[in-house]
Amino acid sequence: MEKLQKTITQLSSEFSRNQVHVENVIKLIDEGNTIPFIARYRKELHGTMDDGLLRDLSERLQYLRNLDARKAEITASIDSQGKLTDELTAAIDAAETLAKLEDIYRPYKQKRRTRATIAREKGLTPLAELIYAQELKEGDLLTIAADYIDSEKGVDTAEDALAGANDIIAEEISDNAEIRELLRTIMLEQGSLVSTAASGGDSEDGEPTDSVYRLYYDFRENLPKLQSHRILAINRGEKEKLLKVSVDIPTDTALKTIKKKLLRHNSIFTDFVATAAEDSYSRLIFPSLEREARSTLTDTASEQAIKLFGANLKPTLMQPPVKNMVTMGFDPAYRTGCKIAVVDETGKLLETGVIYPTMPHNKTAEAKATLTRMIKKHKITAIAIGNGTASKESEIFVSEMLKSSDEFAGVSYIMVNEAGASVYSASKLAAAEFPELDVSLRSAASIARRLQDPLAELVKIDPKSIGVGQYQHDMPVNRLDATLGDVVEDCVNAVGVDINTASAALLSYVSGLTAATADNVVKYREENGRFTARSQVKKIPKIGPKAFEQCAGFLRIPESKNVLDNTGVHPESYKATEKLLEICGYSLKDVKDGNVKDLHERLKNVTTSKAAEFSGVGVPTVTDIVSELLKPGRDPRDELPPTMLRTDVMDMKDLKPGMKMRGTVRNVIDFGAFIDIGVHQDGLVHVSELANRFVKHPSEIVTAGDVVDVVVLSVDEGKKRISLSMKRKDI
Repeated sequence: MEKLQKTITQLSSEFSRNQVHVENVIKLIDEGNTIPFIARYRKELHGTMDDGLLRDLSERLQYLRNLDARKAEITASIDSQGKLTDELTAAIDAAETLAKLEDIYRPYKQKRRTRATIAREKGLTPLAELIYAQELKEGDLLTIAADYIDSEKGVDTAEDALAGANDIIAEEISDNAEIRELLRTIMLEQGSLVSTAASGGDSEDGEPTDSVYRLYYDFRENLPKLQSHRILAINRGEKEKLLKVSVDIPTDTALKTIKKKLLRHNSIFTDFVATAAEDSYSRLIFPSLEREARSTLTDTASEQAIKLFGANLKPTLMQPPVKNMVTMGFDPAYRTGCKIAVVDETGKLLETGVIYPTMPHNKTAEAKATLTRMIKKHKITAIAIGNGTASKESEIFVSEMLKSSDEFAGVSYIMVNEAGASVYSASKLAAAEFPELDVSLRSAASIARRLQDPLAELVKIDPKSIGVGQYQHDMPVNRLDATLGDVVEDCVNAVGVDINTASAALLSYVSGLTAATADNVVKYREENGRFTARSQVKKIPKIGPKAFEQCAGFLRIPESKNVLDNTGVHPESYKATEKLLEICGYSLKDVKDGNVKDLHERLKNVTTSKAAEFSGVGVPTVTDIVSELLKPGRDPRDELPPTMLRTDVMDMKDLKPGMKMRGTVRNVIDFGAFIDIGVHQDGLVHVSELANRFVKHPSEIVTAGDVVDVVVLSVDEGKKRISLSMKRKDI
């Protein structure tokens, strides 16, 4: 209990949150509640924290619990050696990080056979302790060491004895937790990361091979100033054997720090200990701290990249759906032809085909006739063109066709990011959805559906393949997968899921459901027909009371007679909602015009006799109920800027410095943002061109999916680079 209270106090301080709220969150997590459920339906208990803050708190809670578990393991290990003291126990208990904890444990950890171990086996520990104590002020070092000569143990001379003593002292210094912490601070605050061209990357003339890492062939940067993307780029260059990387630290400062801590002057052993300290630093401490610093830098950069990936992924998933449009998916290609798939307003496949408007076939007339027939037959109003190979030629073909006749006046197109479409089309999920289709045609269907409902389609793809990250293939797989899974889960539950149309892939991200129970939902739907009430979910195998509690509020049933089944109102609040409507005379106008706090007070007064029935229905819940009553079936994505549909095409050669353009943010990275301005090559707005003020990180200004106005700064057709600005009105 004392440990729990300590954790609560610490989290409360770190997150600046009420201790009661923090305690409630911990209890809710321990009871098996999901973050989306806690965020949406337990606001009174946690003080309306959002899902992002709740996840951060949950992660920090897990870290502290892991730290406590490690403290218990270390305490038990040292105790079993008979070396545990009150001072050591206090130090272990006070350790705030795993790194500090491991420093404390280092002298007691089982080591592999070292030079110091060998010296101890030769009986040189007493000599090392005598020298390290630095208490003798008179005497001769060699004479004292001669007493430890033992030929049977391999100590043939006094010099051998002193060499062994040096090894023991050096290891003792290396294991000193206080010294390691001081040097770690110096390294992280004053050290520099240095990279040079690796000799293996030299060309025949002896010069370094030109590569994307040329910037880092002679690079030095202070560790505190290093940007995450540079760390990851250098790591990749080193992995590809094109860079040689090291950490540089002020050696004089480090040695002065060690000697100031250890040396006792006026002793005959002072110089010897000083030499041992230098040996300890160069042979043991620095290599260890360098590895640790590189690991820390990589972990920090990876965490930043993962967070940035998540920040880009969320708006990509939450792109506004293009609703109520029969859509054509257009998957461009050259030799094999462009694959076409038509889906109705609900995403149901209507027709597929292959056309050859691009080289080497150039059958544009035949392709136009095929598309014209499809457009007329199915009343198509939107064409989604994949942005892969041959997309430029395909866009020109579609654009010219739409301009060629008034009969296409109501038809528009948009370029769709097809990243991951090929991964999906070859998956078991795609095979189950479209067993009769060729793999390439499945991709066209996916492209069409991406325009209609990006979230529902993109959840079928591994988040790493969606194409909005930075160095995602260099990230710790488990950590990246967990973070991206959390983002997808938050998006799915923020929007809600139509249980009668959702795929198993989409349902699996609903709070309280798993891949297995999502499959059970689909099977139940196929065997028993469409759901007509939320209560039917309880009949699905493997969905018990707890799972129903977690998922019910996020499932939507438009066909239900109870309008609340198509809202975010949780079934546990139905009675309170009905009572609220009764108070307002069943008039939505009165609900709208009512003061939420006043409505809550009136509800509380009416329901006092049934307090248990209405427990947990506070002002936040009443606020949410009112919002849902006024907009049943509301999709939060509808409040975002609409997707930019087009009818004309531009080329990179059409761009000129000074042109004003409107585009969509595709990816936000550490040094800027890539903007799609409709020319098949995203332009870069460097962080320095985002605003007329200092911008620490681009995410302060833009997020993926934002529609922004930009000015063209420069165009390099050869290198396919477009430089843009958001802060300049003209140039």
